[in-house]
Amino acid sequence: MSRTCELTGKTVMYGNNVSHANNKNRRRFLPNLVNVTLMSEVLNQRVRMRVSASALRTVEHRGGLDAFLAKAKDGELSMKARLLKRQIAKKAAETAA
Repeated sequence: MSRTCELTGKTVMYGNNVSHANNKNRRRFLPNLVNVTLMSEVLNQRVRMRVSASALRTVEHRGGLDAFLAKAKDGELSMKARLLKRQIAKKAAETAA
């Protein structure tokens, strides 16, 4: 399983551990990923995803999973999230008509 957030595309970053003597050793910065179950109000179903803690805060800030996916770019979403975004848009269009 890759260490990638399904909503924001946040992945592992690389950098240096720098000691007091200014010695540099390579290290990895891992994203803070959590397994969560998010609710889609439009589809009325739960979705299990592996997202970063910062993405989870952003989802809450924007007003839920549906609002987050409506604003999100397809390039940073996982395939599962893109499919969910399309389903939500289709269902929202049906209810509006």
